[in-house]
Amino acid sequence: MAGDNNLKVLNALDVAKTQWYHFTAIIIAGMGFFTDAYDLFCISLVTKMLGRIYYYVDGSPKPGSLPPNVSAAVNGVALCGTLVGQLFFGWLGDKMGRKKVYGLTLMVMCVCSIGSGLSFGRDAKGVMTTLCFFRFWLGFGIGGDYPLSATIMSEYANKKTRGAFIAAVFAMQGFGILAGGIFAMAISAIFDATFKSPSYEVDPIASTIPEADYLWRIVLMIGALPALLTFYWRLKMPETARYTALVAKDAKRAAADMAKVLNEDIEAEQQKTEAMVNRQGGYDLFSKEFLRRHGLHLLGTTSTWFLLDIAFYSQNLFQKDIFSAIGWIPAANTMNAIHEVYIIARAQTLIALCSTVPGYWFTVALIDVIGRFTIQLAGFFFMTVFMFALAIPYDHWTQPEHRIGFVVMYSLTFFFANFGPNATTFVVPAEIFPARFRSTCHGISAAAGKFGAIIGAFGFQLLAQSQDPKKVDPGYRPGIGVKNSLIVLGVVNFSGMLFTFLVPEAKGRSLEDISGENEE
Repeated sequence: MAGDNNLKVLNALDVAKTQWYHFTAIIIAGMGFFTDAYDLFCISLVTKMLGRIYYYVDGSPKPGSLPPNVSAAVNGVALCGTLVGQLFFGWLGDKMGRKKVYGLTLMVMCVCSIGSGLSFGRDAKGVMTTLCFFRFWLGFGIGGDYPLSATIMSEYANKKTRGAFIAAVFAMQGFGILAGGIFAMAISAIFDATFKSPSYEVDPIASTIPEADYLWRIVLMIGALPALLTFYWRLKMPETARYTALVAKDAKRAAADMAKVLNEDIEAEQQKTEAMVNRQGGYDLFSKEFLRRHGLHLLGTTSTWFLLDIAFYSQNLFQKDIFSAIGWIPAANTMNAIHEVYIIARAQTLIALCSTVPGYWFTVALIDVIGRFTIQLAGFFFMTVFMFALAIPYDHWTQPEHRIGFVVMYSLTFFFANFGPNATTFVVPAEIFPARFRSTCHGISAAAGKFGAIIGAFGFQLLAQSQDPKKVDPGYRPGIGVKNSLIVLGVVNFSGMLFTFLVPEAKGRSLEDISGENEE
């Protein structure tokens, strides 16, 4: 068996019983993802408020709203930063080591979370420009967390429960989205009770109190807190044995580091380490040899993550628009600025509580039982089914008596995204590539996903505009409507199901067996 050729230090990790250090690694890496999700999705809670504060039009029957280009920038600029960060830090993680880069990403996230809340300017343009600047670099830091957290967790885990451990790190995203909604509800409820104000239709100017300018800043800045709490522990984590042995070629240090972690003596096999590395040959990323061995796998991980994120982010970032369209969120002019944040946050919290969080943890529970491939294939299949079930009888769902049914169906698409490809596309790239390319290939796969997210975030708001010019939001052109947009997303999900067949199953196998590093 190939596994017999593996180094003793790596075998010790593969067969180790679940121990406290596994949970410590999940918490340290997971709190980064908690922060990632909070920071990426909390902006959707306050964009309506930003429109009211900075783009009020005197005499307008509707509250101010962000112009299309500003809305796209505020919602999408962090995703652009994330894409760049995934590629850069993924590459850097393979060049410098996982640990050296890991603390840096967290510092960037913390500084830029606080900077986002301190956005300044003499006018609306100045504030939005500063906000977009900090959110781009916030995304850059978040991007680094994807390949590094996944790679570190996969290289620390045993092969029996590796999928569950990596998925548990990713599942902290669900709690981050949930925490964003709960915190925004709490802070807006306090503001609403403390600073009474009428609805927009009663008094347009008084409906947006001056204190509202503090609320959105507090919501954005609080995202730095959970990341800061784990910064010290990130710096204390030892480098992974797989990087130290197979990339840095230092078997003695790898054995010493893991002996402390596992509390057992481990033999350092320097000659065997060098022989194992030499067997691989010196082929480079994207060389003919790399493409022969791993090209189809990389195509599988990039394409499925790309297609998944088109659907996932267009749904998530624009939940409030969909809920408004079906009447689940009242008309904006019937609320004041603070209460509108509360209503939007409540809707996002309910979706997270009922579908997003459970979906993630179903994956954690079952990924090492039924496998990555089955979960991903089934997830894409059910997302396709529910998206078409929403889209084809869309007029039926918009009637008041059927709105709860719409929300249930919409929640199920989220459930099967998270108990499906949203989790598995994160897990698999951290398992199937060689150690010296693992972080880079995960970063490339994740960046392809973020490119899909950018298409979803920028494109869906344009596509989903009504075909009737009279019902189009100010500054937008007529689109294809919500119904046809949902049909497009259904086709995207079906394409993801087909590309899943390019991705190999990694359940229960050593990382070195999957990647071919053990081959004679």
